[in-house]
Amino acid sequence: YYRNHASFEEIAEAMSKLVKAGKIRGWGMCNDNAYGLAASCAAAKLLGGGATAPCVMQNDFSLIDRRAEENGVSEASSPIHENVGFMAYNTLAGGVLTGKYLSGPPPAPDDKDLLRARGSMAKPRGRMDTMGWGRTLYRYRSEPASQAVREYAKLADKYGMSLTEMAIKWCQSRDLVTSTLLAHTSMQQLRQCLEIAKDSTYNSDGSRRLLLPEELMWEIDRVHMKNRLPVFASER
Repeated sequence: YYRNHASFEEIAEAMSKLVKAGKIRGWGMCNDNAYGLAASCAAAKLLGGGATAPCVMQNDFSLIDRRAEENGVSEASSPIHENVGFMAYNTLAGGVLTGKYLSGPPPAPDDKDLLRARGSMAKPRGRMDTMGWGRTLYRYRSEPASQAVREYAKLADKYGMSLTEMAIKWCQSRDLVTSTLLAHTSMQQLRQCLEIAKDSTYNSDGSRRLLLPEELMWEIDRVHMKNRLPVFASER
C-alpha cells in the first residue's frame, strides 16, 4: 500500500524548502491521525537547520464525529506538545446538522421514490441531494447518526436555538479547535452562519469562552455517550 511513498522526512524537507523560498508561509495536513502529526513534527525536528514542522491539521469534526478528541489528535496538537492548529471541517456534517433533512423527503440517494428523488436533485437542498457527495457522505445519514441528530435537534429546540447555531457554537467551544470551517449552499446560509459565529471564542485573558450553557454542554455529552462514533456505525 505504501510502496514508493514519500517518507515523513522527505515531506518535511520539501515543505521546508518551499517555506524558505518564500513560496508558502507554512504547511499543514488533512485527514491524518495522531501518529502522522507527531511523526511529521518529529521529522522536521530531526532534520534541523530550521526545518519547518506542520502548523495545522484539518480533519472532519462535528457533534456526530468527535474522533479527533478520542484518537489522540487533540493531545498531539495541543500547545504543550506539538502546538499545531486544528481546522474543523464538515462542522455541519454536510448540512445534516442544520436540520434541513429532518423533515420533507429523504436525501435523494436514499429516496425510493425515483420521481421525487429526481425532483430533489433538480432543486437540491444541499450536497445530500446530489448523487456524488450524497453517496460519499452517507456516514452522516446512517441510522445511528440520524438518531443522534434528532436528539441534538430536540436539545437545540429546548434551549431556544437552531440546530445550526448549536452545532457551530459547540465546535467553536472545543479546546481542540482553532478554526471552524463553514460551507454553504446559498448566500442566505452564509449570512446565517456568519451571524452565529461572530462572537469571539476567547475571553480577554486568552481563555476559551463557553458559547453554550454549561447544562446544554452536559446534555450534548450525554447524547454523545450513547454512541461515541455514530458516523461509523450502521444498522444495515
